[in-house]
Amino acid sequence: MVWKIVLLVVMTWVIVGAFILPAPQQAIGEASRIFYFHVPQAWVAVVAFLVSMVASVRFLRNGNRLEDDRARVAAGLGLLFSLLATVSGSIFAKVTWQSYWNWDPRETSILILLLIYGAYFALRTAVTEPERQARLAAVYAIFAFVTVPFLMFVIPRVLPSLHPSDSIVDESGSFAMSLETSVVFFPSLAAFTGVFIWMYRLGRRVTTAERLRIEE
Repeated sequence: MVWKIVLLVVMTWVIVGAFILPAPQQAIGEASRIFYFHVPQAWVAVVAFLVSMVASVRFLRNGNRLEDDRARVAAGLGLLFSLLATVSGSIFAKVTWQSYWNWDPRETSILILLLIYGAYFALRTAVTEPERQARLAAVYAIFAFVTVPFLMFVIPRVLPSLHPSDSIVDESGSFAMSLETSVVFFPSLAAFTGVFIWMYRLGRRVTTAERLRIEE
């Protein structure tokens, strides 16, 4: 219970601080405040897909269906936070570049990621035999995660992009974030990670209870 109160306090500070402190990118202006929410959403998506991959590896090693439940819940949350990052990024794009979608490398890469993990759930739906479904999904989740670092970190930085590239580090790799930005951004990362853990634990309980009920 204590950690939930702490999470509430931190998230409240993030929401308030995001609007009362100076905008993180002065050249962009007020629209850059979405940075405090957009980047943590993308971060949580990566963490969720990593958890799904690890759980999938464990399932293939020990055959424990609880690991399959964990992989499915984590992948679903990864898909949700990817969608939130896409929506928040589109709002930023509309304000900054006058269009919700510009086929920027970052926009395109996260769209591909959404399709990859959307296919994960399509695969689970297409295969009805539980054991075979779990094994095929586990193998798919492992290979799907291989694409995540490239789509989220490599490709958007290799190709020319409209997105600001010096929000956290500059071109030389040095830390470029001001103290005023840091005191909101890093708590936001922690808060969104906490929200993910909370949702993950709840989702895990629900899916496990549903599977046990079906198997009875």
